[in-house]
Amino acid sequence: MGVPRVYCECEVCQEARSGGVNRRYRSMVSVESDEGDGFLIDCGPDWRSAMERRGQRFAGTILVTHAHFDHIGGLPEWADACRWLNRRGQLYAPQEVLEQILRQYPWLDRNLDLHTVDGGSDLCGWKLTGWKVNHGKNGYSYAYRLEQDNFAWAYCPDSIALPDEQLQPLYDLDLLVLGTSFYQEKAEFSTRSVYDVTEALELLKELKPRQTKFTHMSHDIDLRQDYHLPEQAGFAETDECVILK
Repeated sequence: MGVPRVYCECEVCQEARSGGVNRRYRSMVSVESDEGDGFLIDCGPDWRSAMERRGQRFAGTILVTHAHFDHIGGLPEWADACRWLNRRGQLYAPQEVLEQILRQYPWLDRNLDLHTVDGGSDLCGWKLTGWKVNHGKNGYSYAYRLEQDNFAWAYCPDSIALPDEQLQPLYDLDLLVLGTSFYQEKAEFSTRSVYDVTEALELLKELKPRQTKFTHMSHDIDLRQDYHLPEQAGFAETDECVILK
């Protein structure tokens, strides 16, 4: 839902309303290069405000992890921008995700070209591998591993309790971006859908990525506090830049 949540007056939401460090938008990643080619990962309902904050007038390519509203709610606005600019947007996702997106927004292919990433793909110079991951009570999502010039990183924003076969692509990473909604979630396990920070820290002991950024955070996490994370792990911040090299 982002932070602040409309209905909430907790300390974190109040600090976020004042423009503080806890103001969070729905997840979106921009992958850029010195050569100028790049792409976005996910296109949630905050897509327009994210583009405005970046001063970016157009996005040519977007890769989607799954068809939940917080990850695709901005697609109609993107398609409309493509229409007004008379440019075709390039939308990448697994076939089943593309099909679900079109069921929700059946007019998108008027302005977007759809590309399946099943079986792997090359995206702006990155070797892309996607695989289905457990999203708990919310079904499934996809995670992506991207490799280029001996650098490997993965984006896995919505997952929980991954079995061994779904963990395998997350080994030997220079960077892991992992979703953690709460520090320690109290809800009954069958009702949950995303790792909490305490579970993620145990997972990092096994995966051993060189660097980790936690994202997809709720108002349970207060960036003004010190959670004593290991040196190689940290919380993602709005509009943060991470150098991939």
